[in-house]
Amino acid sequence: MKKLLIFTLCLCFGCYRVPDKIDPQISCSVEESYIQKLPAPFKPITFEERKEEWAKEYLIGVAFAKELDLYRAITAFKRAKILSENFERKQEITYNILLCYYLGGKYDEVIETFEASSLARADTTFPAYHDLLIILYQSYDRVNAPQKAQQVLELLNESYPETGEKLHEADVMLHGNIEELHSLSKIYPDKAYLGQIADCYCLNKKSVAKAQILNGILPGAGYFYVGQTQSAITALLLNGGFITASYFFFKKGNVAAGVITTSFEAGWYFGGIYGAGESAKLYNERLYERLAYHNLQRENLFPVLRLRYAF
Repeated sequence: MKKLLIFTLCLCFGCYRVPDKIDPQISCSVEESYIQKLPAPFKPITFEERKEEWAKEYLIGVAFAKELDLYRAITAFKRAKILSENFERKQEITYNILLCYYLGGKYDEVIETFEASSLARADTTFPAYHDLLIILYQSYDRVNAPQKAQQVLELLNESYPETGEKLHEADVMLHGNIEELHSLSKIYPDKAYLGQIADCYCLNKKSVAKAQILNGILPGAGYFYVGQTQSAITALLLNGGFITASYFFFKKGNVAAGVITTSFEAGWYFGGIYGAGESAKLYNERLYERLAYHNLQRENLFPVLRLRYAF
């Protein structure tokens, strides 16, 4: 009987297994004051250029962009690009459009704009080349194009090795790669926070498997383990109610009603096992996000905080 119980639990947990690997969602929002402090990478609009229509639209776009009114900024920049006949200015305007998309978190649009423009052939002579590589690295990473992100990182390591190192460090932290955090802490012993994040996380995280096992033994126990008391009570009452109802239906010979309530109970039971595992994973992700965000902010590791220029 004991072996049968263990086999049944293992089968259930195998079918409803929740991966232990975390997928943290960590982002950094910039404020107007930060953008306004950064200098523009390009030559100012000359007195003669100001007489042209494209320059007027360009300056309107810059004003909107500095206020982070990105939609209107992009619209103005696009009009300026259409009106301008100067290749160099067109390229600068395209970069500003790309930067607006990046600040707005529109990573697909960043890549689409870049790959359809002359910026794809830019090199170190382009004034905003450093920032362009940072933008592309994060954008390719966010749209799950690791090979292209790696190619951009290699370019950064060639031209701006310090920035490349910082971005690699940020990438490991943003993706919650605990093993690589431990490895980096050994490579860079002066960066104690890398090991501290990993150690603190490992010490305080919840076991996904344990949460599922507990909930399999006693519905609600897995939720209680991860601190979700209300969900634990709800799961216990619901499962208890269906089990009781099923018992009385079968006892009174009402097999059809008993089968129906038992099927409902099975759904709640197995759903509870999966839900407890997901709750433990969510707990771990929120724990890691709090630990990593503080250090990413303090060390200026967020890619957007590594930009040298704005509008």
